[in-house]
Amino acid sequence: MGKLDGKVGVITGGCSGIGLATARKFVAEGAEVVIGDVDAKNGPRIAEELGGAFVQVDVTDAEQVDAMFALAKQRFGAVDIAFNNAGISPADDDSILKTGIEAWDRVQKVNLTSVYLCCKAALPYMLEQGSGSIINTASFVALMGAATSQISYTASKGGVLALTRELGVQFAGKGIRVNALCPGPVNTPLLRELFAKDPERAARRLVHIPMGRFAEPEELANAVAFLASDEASFITATEFLVDGGLTHAYVTPLESDFA
Repeated sequence: MGKLDGKVGVITGGCSGIGLATARKFVAEGAEVVIGDVDAKNGPRIAEELGGAFVQVDVTDAEQVDAMFALAKQRFGAVDIAFNNAGISPADDDSILKTGIEAWDRVQKVNLTSVYLCCKAALPYMLEQGSGSIINTASFVALMGAATSQISYTASKGGVLALTRELGVQFAGKGIRVNALCPGPVNTPLLRELFAKDPERAARRLVHIPMGRFAEPEELANAVAFLASDEASFITATEFLVDGGLTHAYVTPLESDFA
């Protein structure tokens, strides 16, 4: 038996990176999955591979988000888990001195407003059931300043964390847990694209990680599966760090420190 046997999970941004790894992990642990993504080319294939459903969805559109969760309920009978993971980190989101209002608004809508919409859509099903687990993807930058600035991204992830805490407290007595996943840098297409466009900027992220490497998507998926499961039954309204020690490192140890 898997730790998610009989559960139904909705995953946004489920066609790549952390979302795809989590969809595979959920299925391996016995869950049914509904994948929401803009990727209409790969989405149906991935859903078929996993025995789940795919919904092409703009996560900033309330009607499309509502329809995604309604499909999960209609097809699989429940909405037990919502992994609100879709997000962007575009090149025009930079220092506050360089970032225009259009870039600011676009990132806020995809990274923060979408989480609001997904939580708002998922909660009525969970309240009806008297149970549920919501995991919102925030970031380590929600907890510390980023010297390599992405001002709207950082602000959006701080908003995700604050929203998560409030919902986690508000709905704890209703059997619904709400937690924020806070990854460090992860070896995903988004990060690889950053390396290709600006190796120096990307490399600055690696030097501060005590473990000396980026996380793999599967390592984040393991954390999401734990938070989604009954094993995390007393965990809510918290930030769940999976960052290789980055957030709490004043400096990264050198080899000579161990001599």
